Amino acid sequence: MISGRMQTREQQASNRRLDSWKEIAAFFGRDERTVKRWEKERALPVHRVPGGVRGGVFAYSVELSQWLKDPRATATESSEQTSAAEANVSTGDGTREAEPAISRQVFAPAIPARSSRSQVARILGLLLAVLLGFLILKHQIPRQPTSASAINIPPAGHRPNLEAEDLYLKGRYFWNKRTPEDLNKALDLFTQAIVRDPGYAQAYVGLADCYNLMREYSVMPPNEAYPRALAAAKKAVELDDNSAEAHNSLAFATFYWTWDAPTAEREFKRAIELNPDYVAAHHWYATFLMVTRRYPEAIREIEIARKLDPSSTPIVADKGFILYLASQPAQGIALLKQIESREPAFLSPHLYLAEIYLAGQDYSNYLVESKKVASLRHDPVALAVVNAAGKGFTAGGARGMWQSMLPVQKKFYLQGKLSAYALAQTYSQLGESREAIKLLREAYDKRDAAMLYIDGDRSFDVLRDNPSFRDLLARTTHPRSD
Repeated sequence: MISGRMQTREQQASNRRLDSWKEIAAFFGRDERTVKRWEKERALPVHRVPGGVRGGVFAYSVELSQWLKDPRATATESSEQTSAAEANVSTGDGTREAEPAISRQVFAPAIPARSSRSQVARILGLLLAVLLGFLILKHQIPRQPTSASAINIPPAGHRPNLEAEDLYLKGRYFWNKRTPEDLNKALDLFTQAIVRDPGYAQAYVGLADCYNLMREYSVMPPNEAYPRALAAAKKAVELDDNSAEAHNSLAFATFYWTWDAPTAEREFKRAIELNPDYVAAHHWYATFLMVTRRYPEAIREIEIARKLDPSSTPIVADKGFILYLASQPAQGIALLKQIESREPAFLSPHLYLAEIYLAGQDYSNYLVESKKVASLRHDPVALAVVNAAGKGFTAGGARGMWQSMLPVQKKFYLQGKLSAYALAQTYSQLGESREAIKLLREAYDKRDAAMLYIDGDRSFDVLRDNPSFRDLLARTTHPRSD
């Protein structure tokens, strides 16, 4: 079962000549860009046609098969195979081969491994590929927990492989930086840690936390990030039910993907019970309380987190936004501007200030902050939209801004590059209630986490008395049954 497709290719490959990059890529089941990179960085045996047309290449299948077995192959291959396996998920009536979303959206850079363990790493990587693919399918829709006897739980007190632990700690270093590039480095390091020690719960926690943040700090869509985060977090809890980190990651993914607030809150409280000094548990519980509009509790929790880690910029930024929402706008905005001035490359203050300026109809500053958000996220779609908005605002004020944004947003929406929620905001601002409601229903069906913020989104003020809007509002504040 494991690596069946690869074995089949090898059996068929007796000594076949592949006469183009396309055929070489098809041999591996990857895209042309990937195999070209392998040739440059990992000595993939590709030959040039002597005196032929520029770009003419060929390769022999036997050499490619041998290259796969070469001891120089690193754990990078295993991590890439893991990403591919995550994108190939069995459905009820067959196997759906999806595009490897991580490779397309946020490519994880390769990090060399030690050659002395490469063969073991490769075998474990193949096992991990199948495991994570199964986990994502199993946990994509929440189900009743299986009995303890049905779960293969390692003995208590699992001691992680020292190399895996080192990779995990390096991953945390990059994860804390919260940039698209650093999150990808962290993702690769956590994956390598799992390859070396599949029973290491903390590595799965790291994987979950990467996906939990990628939907905010990069262009990875929530419907790709959260199912992966949920699968990894559930695996971490299965491996170590006494891990505060695992329960915290599970709480975060559960809330933002399934919208099951009671279950998420139980998991947050379980994490804090297991480790009252765990900073991330208080931090993420505070943002959960903020989204559920329990502001006094949110302020208390974020202050606990701040005292536990006074140097954390993300905590202070979230505190600023919580204060703004908790009817302390001057204090909250001042805190966000302070962080923005001190660390201009950190995303959160720009993101929060853009929302604040939009709600206050301060469109000039909204456009400035939105452009910074698009740039820091490396998001060309958002940048195109905000550029159109700026031109429209200059020519026709607020309404000109929304009118100029609409055709650009519609184009990207039809291409699957813009969320229904974002387009609904624009239609609502232009008074197009029917279109806005239609798109909000789509956002609900797709579990767009932005729907959790709909109650406080001033873009939809014109819809407050609409029965369909009130129905959507009620449905997003209660646990989903599916």
